[in-house]
Amino acid sequence: MSLRRKTPDLFPVHEATLPSGLRVRMVPDHDAPVVSLYTFFQVGSRNERPGITGISHLFEHMMFNGAEKYGPKEFDEVLESNGGRSNAYTTHDTTVYYEDFAADALDTVLDLESDRMRALTIDDRSLRSEREVVKEERRLRVDNEPAGLMDEALQALIYQSHPYRWPVIGWMGDIEAIRREDCEAYFRTFYAPNNALLWVAGDFDPDSLLRRIRRAYGDIRRGPAVPEVVNAEPPQRGERRAELRHPSRAPSVLVGYRGLAVNVGVDWSWRRDPGLFAFHLELQPNADVPAAERALYAEIHRVAEQGVEAREVEKARNNLRAHLLRELTSNSGRAHALGTYEMFLGSWKHGFGLPEAYGRIDAPAVQAAARRWLDPTQRSVVTLVPEDVKQ
Repeated sequence: MSLRRKTPDLFPVHEATLPSGLRVRMVPDHDAPVVSLYTFFQVGSRNERPGITGISHLFEHMMFNGAEKYGPKEFDEVLESNGGRSNAYTTHDTTVYYEDFAADALDTVLDLESDRMRALTIDDRSLRSEREVVKEERRLRVDNEPAGLMDEALQALIYQSHPYRWPVIGWMGDIEAIRREDCEAYFRTFYAPNNALLWVAGDFDPDSLLRRIRRAYGDIRRGPAVPEVVNAEPPQRGERRAELRHPSRAPSVLVGYRGLAVNVGVDWSWRRDPGLFAFHLELQPNADVPAAERALYAEIHRVAEQGVEAREVEKARNNLRAHLLRELTSNSGRAHALGTYEMFLGSWKHGFGLPEAYGRIDAPAVQAAARRWLDPTQRSVVTLVPEDVKQ
């Protein structure tokens, strides 16, 4: 195992790979005595199958329930007692755990993270407990939330065979059916070091940190090869529609177009396989839903046929580039951004080319993209029809 230093224009990145396959990336910054650590596992709902949908998100909860050295709930207690904080999230493609803490707690955090990667406690008690938490989360965010129901319906409408068709949180029946044996097999395969990527940014010496990481993680065994996900999604040959009835004050329309690499809304959502571009129309009560749709499609048609003004494109370019650069100004943002680039673009170095790539986009390129991707035959539409609340 050797330490290699790669120096882009903005800051140095030091790279190493342990014999177990664990990839390590370090970005030293001595401006303040703080550190951020991100652990990326290359697994999400995309890697699931019918019968265990939602297991990736369920496992995010399970990871805080204790391991060999630190018992249930001790992870956050120990971290917070050292002035740190943690969180995690699961997407269709990846699961990420991260901590922000004072630099003198670095060894403690490495001990906490390596403990649960090495020997997570997986038993019926913890599974029952976290299953109920996830079921309640699903009720709150999906079953009783129109926006969640609409998004779930749109994904199932757009995708016929790809795993993107089921929600990250999983179907309720599958959440209830997941067994301890499913969790154990999942952990051995997807939470092994050869399926993990460690990014550390902050106040440390890279050579010293690498020795400490090797001590903490070096005895964790590789896992089996991760099964490939087959993208067998057939081409869409016409518009698809679904109507959703749910108690609501006003109608809504969610329109998605297949084929784009990311889902663009108020923020970016990266995908390993082709995703969607979505429009969400929240309407006034008693609004004319077909008229609202026609207005949206007319505007899309105008862009495809007439293009957009150069100043609009320039504003969008500047906003995108500013967002990318802002994320690189903090330790946490730096580790998250560069780790995300590596997970989805193949190398963190490709991320530094994004501002320049955005800068090359002009009005004709936007018009061409609208013509190519916003084709009515690739459109899927979910309409929320308000129903009276049952007394």
